[in-house]
Amino acid sequence: MLGLQLATDPRWVNIVESNIEEILTDHAWCEQKAASNAISLVAYNSEYEELVTEMLIIAKEELDHLQLVHNLIKKKGLTLGRERKDHYVNELFKFMKKDGSRKDALCDRLLFSAMIEARSCERFKVLSENIQDPELAKFYRDLMISEAGHYTTFLGFARKYQDNIDIDKRWQEWIAFETSIIVNYGKNETVHG
Repeated sequence: MLGLQLATDPRWVNIVESNIEEILTDHAWCEQKAASNAISLVAYNSEYEELVTEMLIIAKEELDHLQLVHNLIKKKGLTLGRERKDHYVNELFKFMKKDGSRKDALCDRLLFSAMIEARSCERFKVLSENIQDPELAKFYRDLMISEAGHYTTFLGFARKYQDNIDIDKRWQEWIAFETSIIVNYGKNETVHG
């Protein structure tokens, strides 16, 4: 469904389980960044009423997810650590086209966002199916469903607002690029690491 070409090795969960505090801290900050991304899309594209409405919903959902992760951190007697850089997302960001019209830039930003949601959804699925902690397995299953919805929303808006871009072709370029960088990840106890 997600179109990703390279699946996460389930053994990544063994790394995650070695440091639950780290994965939860990283996850919390990923949710904060996802909310900020949705707000940024609103700020730069306020003329698109339907987009604004949906991005506000996504921003709220992402903040709700941040709250859920924070509650889980507290429940487990852990501490929310400092914000971390997400090298995977930073690499994806560099792939965004910087030329073309404002609408072209919007479409590429939406594809960038869809890609992050797709990989997050895939990672949450791997966690939900392989982590030993039943509470975390259910937690990540529930979030996987939400991430899949965000992925389809971003992709749908990219298709809706495209002018001169073949969105399906550009999406395939995003998938190919993501495949070329994801091979370097899956070695750390972070959502994309």
